[in-house]
Amino acid sequence: MKVIAAVCLALVLVVGMAASAVAADPVTMTGKVMCAKCTLKKADAKECQDVLVVKDAKGAVAEYYIVKNAVQEKFGHVCTGEKPATVTGTVAEKGGKKWLEATKMDEVK
Repeated sequence: MKVIAAVCLALVLVVGMAASAVAADPVTMTGKVMCAKCTLKKADAKECQDVLVVKDAKGAVAEYYIVKNAVQEKFGHVCTGEKPATVTGTVAEKGGKKWLEATKMDEVK
């Protein structure tokens, strides 16, 4: 019985360390927050969804779908038009899209 408990504990520790090693580093990006449905007119957007649109130095555009959480809600949804912003958070890819889980969002004035 003690062996099973020890094995379970070891397994939990290994899984925990692996999960923390996989965790993405926070990034900070500046771009324009727009609505995927209303402003960007994305064909697969069935409801309003904030997207951070970022241009690099060469003019290439990248889109980061912002995960709906308390930080995004406090910033406020940008349904029409655009709002310049600096967003800090972690990026993950899901469903062929880049998702940004914001830990901080500030409007650029």
